[in-house]
Amino acid sequence: MSEPRVGSVPYVLAGAFYRMAYVEWGDPAAPPVLCLHGLTRNGRDFDALAETLSSRFRVICPDLPGRGASDWLPAGALYQPQTYVQAVSHLLAVIGVPTVLVGTSLGGILGMLVAAARCQPLTRLVLNDVGPHIPAAAVARIRDYMAGAASATSEFPDLAALERHLRAIHAPFGALTDAQWAQMARHSARPLPNGMLAQNYDPAIGDPIRAEEPKDVDLWPVWDAVAIPSLVLRGESSDLLLPDTLTRMLLRPGTTAHEVSGAGHAPALMDAPTIDVVARFLARRD
Repeated sequence: MSEPRVGSVPYVLAGAFYRMAYVEWGDPAAPPVLCLHGLTRNGRDFDALAETLSSRFRVICPDLPGRGASDWLPAGALYQPQTYVQAVSHLLAVIGVPTVLVGTSLGGILGMLVAAARCQPLTRLVLNDVGPHIPAAAVARIRDYMAGAASATSEFPDLAALERHLRAIHAPFGALTDAQWAQMARHSARPLPNGMLAQNYDPAIGDPIRAEEPKDVDLWPVWDAVAIPSLVLRGESSDLLLPDTLTRMLLRPGTTAHEVSGAGHAPALMDAPTIDVVARFLARRD
């Protein structure tokens, strides 16, 4: 696998500038695809998808604020969807041409928010295991996971221990190869001053979700404002994108769906069949 190019974009938030890092693949003059990752992940999750798409597209995969190589924010309360949309909007302005957006979980929520805005620059939207209704039970599961991630037990002596942890907590990603798990561990590791490793994100990203009691998330007005062709991927055992939600989403013209077998929340987008589904959707002319 070839290595991507690296870059960053500044964005302004609460009276200060911060830097959002990204990697990109493909011809810089090709049509752009912007890939946004999930809550605790980073842009390198899209390496397999990006390398495949890079024969036809410029694929840009940022680390959202507080993740990967991007700047951490000074207060956990700033880690909100509108903060991420603001940072992503700066990147879209730098890209400067109509763009496809692929979003996993949190990244898909941001995709819907951008796509619903007036004069938005997106041409197509791929939502990976997320929709306009998120049940309270799934929010509670994420809150409990984030509480554990902020504890002292989230430190690891080496990459092998971190990889074992990722295999356990991200088992719903689907059937990854040993090489894919190892690569995920490498890009998920953050060295600590005590010689241990932690996951490569600011623990404070979970502060907003830990601060409230879990409740259903209703984004149906946002989804109703999205007017571009959309592909919705769903892990067959997902607890976040429920079958009834997907059925209602498919009532909107221009929406298609694909179920990823053997996955829950959220499919890793690293297997060839799912990558092919995304590639064929992006190649469509409608």
